[in-house]
Amino acid sequence: MMRRTSLFLFGVAAGALVAVAAVQPRVLAPFFLGTAAEAASSDTYKQLNLFGDVFERVRSDYVEKPDDAKLIEAAINGMLQSLDPHSSYMDAKNHRDMQVQTRGEFGGLGIEVIMEDGLVKVVTPMEDTPASKAGILSGDLIAKLDNDQVQGLTLNEAVDKMRGPVNTPITLTILRKGMEKPLEIKLVRDTIKIQTVRSRVESDDIAYIRLNSFTNEQTYEGLKKAIDDLTAKIGPDKIKGYILDLRNNPGGLLDQAVAVSDAFLERGEIVSTRGRNAEETQRFNARGGDLTKGRPVIVMVNGGSASASEIVAGALQDHKRATVLGSRSFGKASVQTIIPLGQQGALRLTTARYYTPSGRSIQAKGIEPDIVLVQDLPDEMKQKLGATVDTTRGEASLKGHLKNGDDEQTGSPSYVPPDPKDDSQLKLAVELMKGTVKNAAFPASPNKASQAN
Repeated sequence: MMRRTSLFLFGVAAGALVAVAAVQPRVLAPFFLGTAAEAASSDTYKQLNLFGDVFERVRSDYVEKPDDAKLIEAAINGMLQSLDPHSSYMDAKNHRDMQVQTRGEFGGLGIEVIMEDGLVKVVTPMEDTPASKAGILSGDLIAKLDNDQVQGLTLNEAVDKMRGPVNTPITLTILRKGMEKPLEIKLVRDTIKIQTVRSRVESDDIAYIRLNSFTNEQTYEGLKKAIDDLTAKIGPDKIKGYILDLRNNPGGLLDQAVAVSDAFLERGEIVSTRGRNAEETQRFNARGGDLTKGRPVIVMVNGGSASASEIVAGALQDHKRATVLGSRSFGKASVQTIIPLGQQGALRLTTARYYTPSGRSIQAKGIEPDIVLVQDLPDEMKQKLGATVDTTRGEASLKGHLKNGDDEQTGSPSYVPPDPKDDSQLKLAVELMKGTVKNAAFPASPNKASQAN
Protein backbone atom coordinates (compact mmCIF):
# COMPACT_ATOMS: atom_id res chain seq x y z
CA MET A 1 0.00 0.00 0.00
CA MET A 2 2.69 2.44 0.98
CA ARG A 3 4.41 2.10 -2.40
CA ARG A 4 1.20 2.86 -4.29
CA THR A 5 0.23 5.98 -2.38
CA SER A 6 1.82 9.29 -1.55
CA LEU A 7 3.77 9.67 1.66
CA PHE A 8 3.16 13.04 3.27
CA LEU A 9 4.85 14.66 6.21
CA PHE A 10 3.08 17.72 7.57
CA GLY A 11 4.05 19.27 10.85
CA VAL A 12 1.09 21.20 12.17
CA ALA A 13 -2.15 19.24 12.19
CA ALA A 14 -4.73 19.99 10.24
CA GLY A 15 -16.95 8.07 13.32
CA ALA A 16 -16.91 5.11 11.16
CA LEU A 17 -17.66 4.33 7.55
CA VAL A 18 -19.32 0.94 7.33
CA ALA A 19 -19.14 -0.92 4.01
CA VAL A 20 -20.03 -4.52 3.19
CA ALA A 21 -17.66 -6.22 0.73
CA ALA A 22 -18.34 -9.39 -1.22
CA VAL A 23 -15.63 -11.89 -0.31
CA GLN A 24 -15.06 -15.58 -0.67
CA PRO A 25 -16.36 -17.34 2.47
CA ARG A 26 -13.71 -19.07 4.51
CA VAL A 27 -14.46 -22.51 5.93
CA LEU A 28 -13.28 -22.80 9.52
CA ALA A 29 -12.44 -26.08 11.17
CA PRO A 30 -14.62 -26.81 14.21
CA PHE A 31 -11.76 -26.42 16.68
CA PHE A 32 -11.41 -22.72 15.71
CA LEU A 33 -14.91 -21.88 16.96
CA GLY A 34 -14.96 -19.95 20.18
CA THR A 35 -11.31 -18.86 19.97
CA ALA A 36 -10.10 -15.49 21.29
CA ALA A 37 -9.71 -14.19 17.73
CA GLU A 38 -13.32 -15.05 16.93
CA ALA A 39 -14.49 -13.44 20.15
CA ALA A 40 -12.58 -10.27 19.33
CA SER A 41 -14.16 -10.21 15.87
CA SER A 42 -17.57 -10.65 17.44
CA ASP A 43 -16.94 -7.72 19.79
CA THR A 44 -15.95 -5.56 16.83
CA TYR A 45 -19.20 -6.32 15.01
CA LYS A 46 -21.15 -5.57 18.16
CA GLN A 47 -19.51 -2.14 18.25
CA LEU A 48 -20.35 -1.58 14.58
CA ASN A 49 -23.94 -2.52 15.34
CA LEU A 50 -23.86 0.04 18.15
CA PHE A 51 -22.72 2.69 15.69
CA GLY A 52 -25.55 1.73 13.34
CA ASP A 53 -28.08 2.01 16.18
CA VAL A 54 -26.83 5.47 17.20
CA PHE A 55 -26.75 6.63 13.57
CA GLU A 56 -30.37 5.58 13.02
CA ARG A 57 -31.47 7.15 16.31
CA VAL A 58 -29.90 10.49 15.34
CA ARG A 59 -31.48 10.36 11.89
CA SER A 60 -34.94 9.68 13.25
CA ASP A 61 -35.07 11.65 16.52
CA TYR A 62 -32.73 14.67 16.28
CA VAL A 63 -34.57 17.97 16.67
CA GLU A 64 -33.81 18.94 13.06
CA LYS A 65 -33.38 16.65 10.07
CA PRO A 66 -29.61 16.01 9.78
CA ASP A 67 -27.59 15.57 6.60
CA ASP A 68 -26.68 11.87 6.38
CA ALA A 69 -23.46 12.51 4.45
CA LYS A 70 -22.29 15.05 7.02
CA LEU A 71 -23.05 12.64 9.85
CA ILE A 72 -20.94 9.93 8.23
CA GLU A 73 -18.09 12.36 7.50
CA ALA A 74 -18.15 13.62 11.10
CA ALA A 75 -18.03 10.03 12.35
CA ILE A 76 -15.05 9.25 10.12
CA ASN A 77 -13.22 12.37 11.27
CA GLY A 78 -13.97 11.57 14.89
CA MET A 79 -12.48 8.09 14.50
CA LEU A 80 -9.32 9.36 12.80
CA GLN A 81 -8.81 12.30 15.14
CA SER A 82 -8.91 9.90 18.08
CA LEU A 83 -5.75 8.25 16.69
CA ASP A 84 -3.34 11.20 16.45
CA PRO A 85 -3.37 14.86 15.33
CA HIS A 86 -2.24 14.10 11.77
CA SER A 87 -4.63 11.38 10.61
CA SER A 88 -7.69 12.79 8.87
CA TYR A 89 -10.29 12.35 6.16
CA MET A 90 -10.32 14.49 3.02
CA ASP A 91 -13.53 14.83 1.07
CA ALA A 92 -13.34 14.77 -2.73
CA LYS A 93 -12.76 18.53 -3.03
CA ASN A 94 -10.02 18.64 -0.39
CA HIS A 95 -8.36 15.65 -2.03
CA ARG A 96 -8.40 17.42 -5.41
CA ASP A 97 -6.95 20.57 -3.82
CA MET A 98 -4.18 18.51 -2.24
CA GLN A 99 -3.39 16.92 -5.61
CA VAL A 100 -3.17 20.38 -7.21
CA GLN A 101 -0.78 21.50 -4.48
CA THR A 102 1.29 18.34 -4.89
CA ARG A 103 1.61 18.75 -8.67
CA GLY A 104 2.77 22.31 -8.05
CA GLU A 105 0.84 23.82 -10.93
CA PHE A 106 -2.72 24.78 -11.81
CA GLY A 107 -4.74 26.95 -14.15
CA GLY A 108 -5.05 30.40 -12.61
CA LEU A 109 -3.98 34.04 -12.54
CA GLY A 110 -0.79 34.05 -10.47
CA ILE A 111 -1.61 36.19 -7.44
CA GLU A 112 -1.09 35.60 -3.73
CA VAL A 113 -4.14 36.88 -1.86
CA ILE A 114 -5.61 37.34 1.60
CA MET A 115 -9.07 38.33 2.84
CA GLU A 116 -9.40 41.86 4.22
CA ASP A 117 -12.65 43.61 5.23
CA GLY A 118 -14.70 41.15 3.21
CA LEU A 119 -12.72 41.70 0.00
CA VAL A 120 -9.83 39.81 -1.52
CA LYS A 121 -6.58 41.76 -1.20
CA VAL A 122 -3.61 41.14 -3.48
CA VAL A 123 -0.47 40.42 -1.48
CA THR A 124 1.72 40.12 -4.55
CA PRO A 125 1.36 39.20 -8.22
CA MET A 126 3.71 36.38 -9.16
CA GLU A 127 6.34 37.21 -11.74
CA ASP A 128 5.57 36.48 -15.42
CA THR A 129 1.93 35.46 -14.84
CA PRO A 130 -1.36 36.81 -16.25
CA ALA A 131 -1.79 38.97 -13.13
CA SER A 132 1.61 40.67 -13.37
CA LYS A 133 1.31 41.13 -17.14
CA ALA A 134 -2.13 42.74 -16.74
CA GLY A 135 -0.79 45.26 -14.23
CA ILE A 136 -2.34 43.87 -11.02
CA LEU A 137 -0.54 45.53 -8.08
CA SER A 138 0.13 44.62 -4.46
CA GLY A 139 -2.59 46.19 -2.31
CA ASP A 140 -5.29 46.01 -4.99
CA LEU A 141 -8.69 44.95 -3.66
CA ILE A 142 -10.75 42.57 -5.78
CA ALA A 143 -14.44 43.51 -5.51
CA LYS A 144 -15.92 41.34 -8.28
CA LEU A 145 -15.01 38.17 -10.14
CA ASP A 146 -16.76 38.43 -13.50
CA ASN A 147 -20.18 39.70 -12.32
CA ASP A 148 -20.10 38.01 -8.92
CA GLN A 149 -19.54 40.10 -5.80
CA VAL A 150 -16.62 38.94 -3.65
CA GLN A 151 -18.35 40.26 -0.54
CA GLY A 152 -19.87 37.26 1.22
CA LEU A 153 -17.47 34.69 -0.22
CA THR A 154 -14.83 32.91 1.83
CA LEU A 155 -11.22 33.21 0.70
CA ASN A 156 -11.27 29.61 -0.55
CA GLU A 157 -14.43 30.23 -2.55
CA ALA A 158 -12.89 33.30 -4.15
CA VAL A 159 -9.68 31.42 -4.98
CA ASP A 160 -11.72 28.58 -6.54
CA LYS A 161 -13.43 31.11 -8.82
CA MET A 162 -10.09 32.58 -9.93
CA ARG A 163 -8.68 29.17 -10.75
CA GLY A 164 -9.90 27.31 -13.80
CA PRO A 165 -8.94 25.75 -17.13
CA VAL A 166 -6.00 27.29 -18.94
CA ASN A 167 -6.94 29.81 -21.71
CA THR A 168 -10.30 30.68 -20.14
CA PRO A 169 -11.07 34.39 -19.45
CA ILE A 170 -12.11 36.13 -16.24
CA THR A 171 -12.75 39.81 -15.49
CA LEU A 172 -11.65 41.29 -12.16
CA THR A 173 -13.15 44.47 -10.77
CA ILE A 174 -10.31 46.17 -8.88
CA LEU A 175 -10.44 48.90 -6.23
CA ARG A 176 -7.07 50.66 -6.23
CA LYS A 177 -5.89 53.30 -3.80
CA GLY A 178 -5.77 56.71 -5.48
CA MET A 179 -8.23 55.71 -8.22
CA GLU A 180 -11.72 57.19 -8.04
CA LYS A 181 -13.40 54.53 -10.15
CA PRO A 182 -13.06 50.74 -10.06
CA LEU A 183 -10.89 49.16 -12.74
CA GLU A 184 -12.14 46.28 -14.85
CA ILE A 185 -9.25 44.08 -15.92
CA LYS A 186 -9.76 41.09 -18.20
CA LEU A 187 -7.27 38.24 -17.80
CA VAL A 188 -6.83 34.84 -19.43
CA ARG A 189 -5.89 31.97 -17.11
CA ASP A 190 -2.54 30.32 -17.66
CA THR A 191 -0.52 27.52 -16.06
CA ILE A 192 0.73 28.78 -12.69
CA LYS A 193 3.59 27.08 -10.92
CA ILE A 194 3.66 27.20 -7.13
CA GLN A 195 6.93 28.67 -5.87
CA THR A 196 8.27 26.67 -2.94
CA VAL A 197 11.89 27.76 -3.45
CA ARG A 198 13.19 31.32 -3.20
CA SER A 199 16.82 32.36 -3.37
CA ARG A 200 19.11 35.37 -3.37
CA VAL A 201 22.73 36.38 -2.92
CA GLU A 202 23.67 37.48 0.60
CA SER A 203 26.68 39.74 1.21
CA ASP A 204 28.02 39.26 -2.34
CA ASP A 205 29.31 35.71 -1.94
CA ILE A 206 26.82 33.68 0.15
CA ALA A 207 24.03 31.63 -1.46
CA TYR A 208 20.76 31.95 0.48
CA ILE A 209 18.00 29.44 -0.36
CA ARG A 210 14.63 29.33 1.36
CA LEU A 211 12.33 26.30 1.07
CA ASN A 212 8.76 27.25 2.02
CA SER A 213 7.48 23.66 2.02
CA PHE A 214 7.96 20.23 0.50
CA THR A 215 4.39 19.91 -0.80
CA ASN A 216 5.42 20.46 -4.41
CA GLU A 217 6.75 17.60 -6.53
CA GLN A 218 9.15 20.14 -8.07
CA THR A 219 10.83 21.15 -4.78
CA TYR A 220 14.09 19.35 -5.54
CA GLU A 221 14.17 20.72 -9.09
CA GLY A 222 13.60 24.21 -7.68
CA LEU A 223 16.49 23.74 -5.26
CA LYS A 224 18.77 22.50 -8.04
CA LYS A 225 17.88 25.48 -10.23
CA ALA A 226 18.50 27.88 -7.32
CA ILE A 227 21.96 26.35 -6.74
CA ASP A 228 22.78 26.65 -10.46
CA ASP A 229 21.53 30.26 -10.65
CA LEU A 230 23.40 31.38 -7.54
CA THR A 231 26.58 29.65 -8.70
CA ALA A 232 26.37 31.57 -11.98
CA LYS A 233 25.70 34.90 -10.23
CA ILE A 234 28.44 34.58 -7.59
CA GLY A 235 30.93 32.46 -9.47
CA PRO A 236 31.76 28.84 -8.61
CA ASP A 237 35.10 29.78 -7.02
CA LYS A 238 33.74 32.68 -4.98
CA ILE A 239 30.84 31.06 -3.11
CA LYS A 240 31.65 31.01 0.60
CA GLY A 241 28.80 28.69 1.44
CA TYR A 242 25.06 27.99 1.45
CA ILE A 243 22.37 29.03 3.92
CA LEU A 244 19.39 26.68 3.68
CA ASP A 245 16.44 28.35 5.41
CA LEU A 246 13.86 25.79 6.60
CA ARG A 247 12.21 28.03 9.20
CA ASN A 248 8.41 27.72 9.30
CA ASN A 249 8.58 24.95 6.70
CA PRO A 250 5.70 22.62 7.73
CA GLY A 251 6.78 19.63 5.63
CA GLY A 252 5.28 17.81 2.68
CA LEU A 253 6.36 14.92 0.47
CA LEU A 254 8.79 12.35 1.82
CA ASP A 255 10.49 11.80 -1.55
CA GLN A 256 11.20 15.53 -1.85
CA ALA A 257 12.76 15.62 1.63
CA VAL A 258 14.98 12.69 0.63
CA ALA A 259 15.95 14.32 -2.68
CA VAL A 260 16.78 17.67 -1.03
CA SER A 261 18.94 15.92 1.59
CA ASP A 262 20.65 13.93 -1.16
CA ALA A 263 21.59 17.19 -2.93
CA PHE A 264 24.10 17.91 -0.13
CA LEU A 265 25.33 14.36 0.57
CA GLU A 266 27.76 12.02 -1.16
CA ARG A 267 26.81 8.86 0.73
CA GLY A 268 24.98 7.37 3.69
CA GLU A 269 21.47 6.89 4.97
CA ILE A 270 19.11 9.87 4.86
CA VAL A 271 16.13 8.54 6.81
CA SER A 272 14.39 5.31 7.72
CA THR A 273 10.68 4.72 8.21
CA ARG A 274 9.34 1.99 10.46
CA GLY A 275 5.73 0.85 10.55
CA ARG A 276 3.87 -1.51 12.83
CA ASN A 277 5.51 -4.57 11.30
CA ALA A 278 9.25 -5.07 10.90
CA GLU A 279 8.91 -5.94 7.21
CA GLU A 280 7.51 -2.46 6.55
CA THR A 281 10.84 -0.80 7.42
CA GLN A 282 12.29 1.27 4.58
CA ARG A 283 15.68 2.96 4.34
CA PHE A 284 16.50 5.82 1.99
CA ASN A 285 20.13 6.41 1.04
CA ALA A 286 22.07 9.15 -0.72
CA ARG A 287 23.08 8.36 -4.28
CA GLY A 288 26.16 10.59 -4.38
CA GLY A 289 26.83 13.88 -6.10
CA ASP A 290 26.93 16.86 -3.72
CA LEU A 291 25.49 19.74 -5.77
CA THR A 292 27.25 22.29 -3.55
CA LYS A 293 30.71 20.75 -4.12
CA GLY A 294 31.41 20.41 -0.41
CA ARG A 295 30.93 24.10 0.41
CA PRO A 296 29.96 24.89 4.05
CA VAL A 297 26.23 24.67 4.74
CA ILE A 298 24.14 26.24 7.50
CA VAL A 299 20.58 24.98 7.95
CA MET A 300 18.25 27.37 9.80
CA VAL A 301 15.30 25.93 11.76
CA ASN A 302 12.79 27.16 14.34
CA GLY A 303 9.60 26.04 16.06
CA GLY A 304 7.74 26.07 12.75
CA SER A 305 10.18 23.66 11.05
CA ALA A 306 8.41 20.33 11.00
CA SER A 307 8.44 16.83 9.60
CA ALA A 308 9.99 16.81 6.10
CA SER A 309 12.13 19.84 6.98
CA GLU A 310 13.26 18.00 10.13
CA ILE A 311 14.28 15.03 7.98
CA VAL A 312 16.61 17.29 5.99
CA ALA A 313 18.01 19.03 9.06
CA GLY A 314 18.45 15.72 10.91
CA ALA A 315 20.19 13.99 8.00
CA LEU A 316 22.65 16.83 7.40
CA GLN A 317 23.27 17.22 11.13
CA ASP A 318 23.87 13.49 11.73
CA HIS A 319 26.31 13.28 8.83
CA LYS A 320 27.94 16.52 10.01
CA ARG A 321 27.45 17.92 6.55
CA ALA A 322 25.78 21.09 7.86
CA THR A 323 25.62 23.22 10.98
CA VAL A 324 22.03 23.55 12.24
CA LEU A 325 21.32 27.04 13.60
CA GLY A 326 18.25 28.52 15.25
CA SER A 327 15.83 27.14 17.82
CA ARG A 328 14.34 23.70 18.55
CA SER A 329 12.21 22.37 15.69
CA PHE A 330 8.56 21.26 15.96
CA GLY A 331 9.20 17.56 16.63
CA LYS A 332 6.91 15.70 14.23
CA ALA A 333 8.43 12.37 13.19
CA SER A 334 5.53 10.43 11.73
CA VAL A 335 4.64 9.56 8.14
CA GLN A 336 1.14 9.87 6.69
CA THR A 337 0.05 7.75 3.73
CA ILE A 338 -2.59 9.19 1.41
CA ILE A 339 -5.02 6.36 0.61
CA PRO A 340 -7.55 7.22 -2.16
CA LEU A 341 -11.16 6.24 -1.51
CA GLY A 342 -12.47 6.38 -5.07
CA GLN A 343 -14.95 9.21 -5.60
CA GLN A 344 -15.30 9.70 -1.85
CA GLY A 345 -11.98 11.50 -1.27
CA ALA A 346 -9.00 10.07 0.54
CA LEU A 347 -7.69 8.96 3.90
CA ARG A 348 -4.59 10.56 5.41
CA LEU A 349 -3.41 7.88 7.83
CA THR A 350 -0.33 7.75 10.03
CA THR A 351 1.45 4.55 8.96
CA ALA A 352 5.04 4.89 10.21
CA ARG A 353 7.54 6.77 12.34
CA TYR A 354 10.76 8.07 10.83
CA TYR A 355 14.28 8.06 12.25
CA THR A 356 17.37 10.12 11.43
CA PRO A 357 20.53 8.35 10.10
CA SER A 358 21.90 7.81 13.63
CA GLY A 359 18.66 6.10 14.66
CA ARG A 360 17.21 9.09 16.53
CA SER A 361 13.49 9.59 16.77
CA ILE A 362 12.81 13.30 17.10
CA GLN A 363 9.08 12.68 17.66
CA ALA A 364 7.79 15.13 20.29
CA LYS A 365 11.39 16.22 20.89
CA GLY A 366 12.46 18.12 17.81
CA ILE A 367 15.95 18.79 16.54
CA GLU A 368 18.24 20.68 18.88
CA PRO A 369 20.37 23.07 16.79
CA ASP A 370 24.16 22.93 16.95
CA ILE A 371 24.05 26.69 17.55
CA VAL A 372 21.00 27.82 19.52
CA LEU A 373 19.68 31.32 18.88
CA VAL A 374 16.04 32.08 19.60
CA GLN A 375 14.35 34.78 17.52
CA ASP A 376 11.72 35.97 19.95
CA LEU A 377 8.65 38.06 19.21
CA PRO A 378 9.14 41.85 19.35
CA ASP A 379 7.62 43.49 22.45
CA GLU A 380 5.00 45.34 20.43
CA MET A 381 3.83 42.07 18.84
CA LYS A 382 3.69 40.37 22.24
CA GLN A 383 1.48 43.19 23.50
CA LYS A 384 -0.76 42.94 20.44
CA LEU A 385 -1.20 39.18 20.77
CA GLY A 386 -1.54 39.25 24.55
CA ALA A 387 0.56 38.01 27.42
CA THR A 388 -0.98 34.53 27.33
CA VAL A 389 0.08 33.69 23.77
CA ASP A 390 2.05 30.43 23.60
CA THR A 391 4.99 30.87 21.25
CA THR A 392 6.55 27.47 21.97
CA ARG A 393 3.91 24.97 20.87
CA GLY A 394 5.37 21.85 19.31
CA GLU A 395 4.30 18.28 18.59
CA ALA A 396 4.52 17.41 22.30
CA SER A 397 1.76 19.93 23.04
CA LEU A 398 -0.69 18.43 20.53
CA LYS A 399 -3.47 16.36 22.04
CA GLY A 400 -3.18 12.68 21.16
CA HIS A 401 0.34 12.91 19.69
CA LEU A 402 2.44 9.76 19.36
CA LYS A 403 4.47 9.37 22.55
CA ASN A 404 8.25 9.12 22.65
CA GLY A 405 9.48 8.34 26.16
CA ASP A 406 9.74 10.59 29.17
CA ASP A 407 12.02 13.30 27.78
CA GLU A 408 9.63 15.01 25.38
CA GLN A 409 10.37 18.67 24.70
CA THR A 410 8.29 21.75 24.00
CA GLY A 411 8.84 23.62 20.77
CA SER A 412 10.26 27.09 20.24
CA PRO A 413 9.10 30.41 18.76
CA SER A 414 8.38 30.39 15.03
CA TYR A 415 8.67 34.12 14.40
CA VAL A 416 10.76 35.26 11.43
CA PRO A 417 11.09 39.05 11.01
CA PRO A 418 9.72 40.27 7.66
CA ASP A 419 12.73 42.56 7.25
CA PRO A 420 16.07 40.69 6.98
CA LYS A 421 17.73 43.60 8.85
CA ASP A 422 15.89 42.46 12.00
CA ASP A 423 16.63 38.76 11.49
CA SER A 424 19.21 37.88 14.16
CA GLN A 425 19.40 34.20 13.08
CA LEU A 426 20.16 35.13 9.47
CA LYS A 427 22.68 37.76 10.62
CA LEU A 428 24.56 35.16 12.67
CA ALA A 429 24.55 32.69 9.76
CA VAL A 430 26.08 35.34 7.48
CA GLU A 431 28.68 36.33 10.10
CA LEU A 432 29.71 32.69 10.52
CA MET A 433 30.08 32.30 6.78
CA LYS A 434 32.10 35.52 6.58
CA GLY A 435 34.30 34.45 9.49
CA THR A 436 33.58 37.57 11.54
CA VAL A 437 32.08 35.33 14.25
CA LYS A 438 33.64 32.03 15.29
CA ASN A 439 31.90 28.94 16.69
CA ALA A 440 33.21 25.41 17.21
CA ALA A 441 30.13 23.97 15.49
CA PHE A 442 30.94 25.75 12.21
CA PRO A 443 31.95 24.64 9.72
CA ALA A 444 30.65 21.12 10.22
CA SER A 445 33.19 18.36 9.64
CA PRO A 446 31.73 15.43 7.70
CA ASN A 447 31.86 12.20 9.70
CA LYS A 448 32.79 9.67 7.05
CA ALA A 449 32.49 6.83 9.56
CA SER A 450 28.90 7.63 10.61
CA GLN A 451 26.68 4.56 10.65
CA ALA A 452 22.92 4.17 10.76
CA ASN A 453 21.46 2.07 13.57
